[in-house]
Amino acid sequence: MQDIIEILKEIICEYVEIEPEEITAESNIRFDLGASSFDLMNIAVAIEEKFKVKNHLSLTVLHHILVLLLMTLLQKAALTLTE
Repeated sequence: MQDIIEILKEIICEYVEIEPEEITAESNIRFDLGASSFDLMNIAVAIEEKFKVKNHLSLTVLHHILVLLLMTLLQKAALTLTE
């Protein structure tokens, strides 16, 4: 059976342009490997599907962050239009 770490590296490399050898246990997917918020969501879903698990808490927190970010961007756009 394939090592879990290798499977995780493969999943990450599907969404982030990086070689598996560049990923270490200390790597931060967002800041060290350059994953976007969208990449993180896709990686989380791919991990859930691969290992048949659900990580509702992390996805919920990420969802709330993305909603707040979208609201902030919409507010800035609205202010720009009214100026």
